[in-house]
Amino acid sequence: MSVPLWVWGATAALVVAIIVFDFYAHVRTPHEPTFRESARWSLFYIAFALVFGVGLGIAWGWDHGSEYFAGYVTEKSLSVDNLFVFLIIMTGFAVPRAYQQKVLLVGVAIALVLRTVFILLGAAVIAQFSWVFYLFGGFLVVTGIKLARQDHDTGDDHGAAQRSDGLAVRLLKRVVPTTDEYHGDRMTTRIDGTRYLTPMLLVMVAIGSTDLLFALDSIPAIYGLTKEPYIVFTTNAFALLGLRQLYFLLGGLLTRLVYLSQGLAVILGFIGVKLVLEALHTNELPFVNGGSHVAWAPEIPIWLSLAVIVGTLVVATVASLLKTRGDAARVASADSTPVS
Repeated sequence: MSVPLWVWGATAALVVAIIVFDFYAHVRTPHEPTFRESARWSLFYIAFALVFGVGLGIAWGWDHGSEYFAGYVTEKSLSVDNLFVFLIIMTGFAVPRAYQQKVLLVGVAIALVLRTVFILLGAAVIAQFSWVFYLFGGFLVVTGIKLARQDHDTGDDHGAAQRSDGLAVRLLKRVVPTTDEYHGDRMTTRIDGTRYLTPMLLVMVAIGSTDLLFALDSIPAIYGLTKEPYIVFTTNAFALLGLRQLYFLLGGLLTRLVYLSQGLAVILGFIGVKLVLEALHTNELPFVNGGSHVAWAPEIPIWLSLAVIVGTLVVATVASLLKTRGDAARVASADSTPVS
């Protein structure tokens, strides 16, 4: 897949234009978006990403189009998992609801820049060292095992753990004066002639830098589905662009997706195994099969990857909603039982 430089430039300009439009149309005037507004714009961004995928499939073939859709679904599902941590960070910084849109939008913009660097570095490493798929695959399997044990509890214990400042925030506080009080939605303020950073800027940095940690598993995961940097970039960009609306749309539903971690663990584990199999199929390491490719290592087709990803998400979502509904019914039944 050969992507002309002007297409890269046009795509980057489109992403920047969407962020600018989002700021002036929705974020510039602080407000808490309604459910209808969040739903409408969430659907818009999802539809936009799907139309883009159709166009990519028509222009470069449906093998690449299928890779795009598998990557987009994976990145979108992983971005939902990010929202749990974003919610904890917002709570830890006590961000007023009216200002949370701006925090998320700027945080997403920071994350896009950092992820683009990761994507380009990943492409360069893969082009030079095919054995890196062994590392990516092993890392995703280990991450999947850890994620399977994770609990999406947003209670006090998790909140307390996340309220400690991250490395990026601590570095900022060391070199620049900061204040603990919000001054509207301003990122800096002047007090007694001295310029201070407000918590608005600190929480934006916290969200942007925290997303970089998520990129450590999402970038290898998408490279497990496609080797095309352009597809990796666009799937990441379109998954992140609708994150602000999704945050407000899901709201309380986040706490009901109790099996999301387990579902994502299965997806990451599957992609990790796929990467290891591909590494075996194209093996160049001298201590593995004498440096020759492993003939029995199968290639998992992209249609199977897409089916596993979508099927796992459907099962995890339905199981989560059934469990939370059953738990709510049991609690209601217990409350209504008369005490003898």
